[in-house]
Amino acid sequence: MITKKTAALLVALCAVLLVAAWRYIKASGVFRKYPEPQYLTAEEAESRPVYYQLKTDEKAIYTALYRGISQHQEYIPLPYEVDGSQYSRIYCILEKQEGEFFFLDSVYYTAAKVRDARVVYRNTGSIEYQEEKLREKVGEVTRGALNTDDYSLVRYINDYLVDNCRYITGEDEDYASTAYGCLIEGEANCEGYAKAFELLASELGLKSVLITGTTESGENHAWNQVKVGVNWYNIDVTWADTDVTGETRKMYFLCDDATFEKTHYADNTLFQPFPCGNADDNYYVKNGLYADSTERAEEIIRRELGSGNGVIELRFSDAEVYGNFKREYIESEKIFHIAVETGYPFGEQINLSMRENESENCMTLDFTG
Repeated sequence: MITKKTAALLVALCAVLLVAAWRYIKASGVFRKYPEPQYLTAEEAESRPVYYQLKTDEKAIYTALYRGISQHQEYIPLPYEVDGSQYSRIYCILEKQEGEFFFLDSVYYTAAKVRDARVVYRNTGSIEYQEEKLREKVGEVTRGALNTDDYSLVRYINDYLVDNCRYITGEDEDYASTAYGCLIEGEANCEGYAKAFELLASELGLKSVLITGTTESGENHAWNQVKVGVNWYNIDVTWADTDVTGETRKMYFLCDDATFEKTHYADNTLFQPFPCGNADDNYYVKNGLYADSTERAEEIIRRELGSGNGVIELRFSDAEVYGNFKREYIESEKIFHIAVETGYPFGEQINLSMRENESENCMTLDFTG
């Protein structure tokens, strides 16, 4: 038989449990109202092509993260409760595409269900100072772009990064994979190059995205896609950099998919890369250095030497044309007879050095040595 004293204790215990349960429920946010969904402005969305691939609720989550991270918030309330896998995808898209968020840590929190995002920052005490340095650098670099057509702007960004950044494998370097590392510290890995390209392109009004994937050797890699005029192209600034002052590779500048996918395999689990089916603005095509026959290659060589250019970069349409040219013109030394006929000022003898990238069907003929 329960005594009055025991009953009173049970009532008191129940009261304590109810208070504790209520505090837990309140802290967990179960009954907390979700914030109203918000979306990027038209101007903000215009420079973020991947944003348009998101569903409506995903756009709201992306916007909440973007706004909160811009203010360096550790806990960011989301407008919806979202599955952990979906949250991870949206967060990873944002982390890759927002080059100005160099201060995000390499790890992030997720769960089976996410109601409030928890964001991890690095070097929190110096973020605002570093942000100002990056803004100033981006402004300085973009003011140096003298031409305003898309092709010239892309070429300017590509060449600036090649000339002012050094490639490092440095996964252990704090900012190697960020635009800050590339633009401020002057050294970065492939992701740092790609984020710096995306940041500068956006500032100059170009549409670009960062692509992750693997190379033909299976290594993880990052590069960009950029819109020139009405067409999308692939570009790899990291592979353009030889780390030799004044030397820039052109093989990976504004390539169509057919050419680029020989060495680059994009990951489409985060979003769908844009189709790049046009080659009109490819470096070799645009500059008349693309040969689809040995006869065309000869025409290019005659034209370039005739105009006084002793270093000639050629890209061949396929391995067959490349091999035929090498046999018919290089191995047979026919190239020297053609060179003499152009009137190029060789001096007492013709010196020719040749650099090859057979896998890309590219060849550089240097008569200046």
